[in-house]
Amino acid sequence: MILAPLLVVPLAALLSAGLIVLLKPLLQRYALARPNARSSHRVPTPQGGGIAIIAAALITAAVLAMPAGIALGRVELSALALSVITLAVVGAVDDIRPLPASLRLVIQAGAVAAVVLTAEGRLLPDMPLWLERGFAILAGLWFVNLVNFMDGLDWMTLAEFVPPTAFLFALGLAGRYAPEPTLVAGALLGGLLGFAPFNRPVARLFMGDVGSLPIGLIVAWLLFRLAGQGGLEEGLEGGGLQGSLEGGLAAALILPLYPIADATLTLLWRLRRGEPVWQAHRSHYYQVATVNGFSVPETVGSVFALQVALAALAGVTLLWPSRVVTLACLVLAAGLVGWLLRRFATPRAASA
Repeated sequence: MILAPLLVVPLAALLSAGLIVLLKPLLQRYALARPNARSSHRVPTPQGGGIAIIAAALITAAVLAMPAGIALGRVELSALALSVITLAVVGAVDDIRPLPASLRLVIQAGAVAAVVLTAEGRLLPDMPLWLERGFAILAGLWFVNLVNFMDGLDWMTLAEFVPPTAFLFALGLAGRYAPEPTLVAGALLGGLLGFAPFNRPVARLFMGDVGSLPIGLIVAWLLFRLAGQGGLEEGLEGGGLQGSLEGGLAAALILPLYPIADATLTLLWRLRRGEPVWQAHRSHYYQVATVNGFSVPETVGSVFALQVALAALAGVTLLWPSRVVTLACLVLAAGLVGWLLRRFATPRAASA
């Protein structure tokens, strides 16, 4: 039971890398992403590497679940697995032949709803359950899509989600996170690490929607479980919103703050300009950064460093769950994210 969680990351990483080696010739032939005006790459590159990430994460978690004392037959885990597979299939089809946006949205909404309605825990106990779950479904649907939107640069998705999943996995090993999400976080972390060598700039393989959509759903579930498990310190006092913020909710808000801010602000800016928000584009802050003189390694390195800092702040809110500490960490996290977005949006010549 102790050994299983420790094995999940290396096993998932090895399986992910091995599957990529096996699948890459097929992806090269059938799932080639050709450059266009909205692309960040210049040569045709195979996509669909997310198949290996998701398959490795699901297989590893399933194999190690029983040794870790986790029952696979639970409704919550079954709903998560089936929803992840559904989004992976939709993403795979969309990578080869684009599907209508309306159809994608309906399927995504169904997958998110299945996960949210079966998930354990409450985000805001003082709020009516139907209202809380409805809000969670909308938030989860947006999160799944923003993860997809933010996967537009080599190593970007890894920079955004390796630190949070590593943090959640370490939190579970320390006994501060439930066993089920701990195992899933470790499996996803391993899958991402196995994919990393193939996606390093200049990438030889892209993740594709087959990876970004289900990764968004898995991370959304991990954050929901963190937010819903309440205070991590025994004897935590407080109720309502403040009590929830002093539990896991503040940490769940801080961990993904950069991709949420980048994607949401970009969406609002495009709506203001009357642009069709369902179409692909290159106006995210991280994409603008490469136009403004930042190299790809520098851009993703900055995001990775920020995500590590956000994980540290999330940890602080869990170790010292008080009103002052929580608010200070939230403000500091927002300030760090705002600083990086402003830095990305400023041309190098103007910032020198």
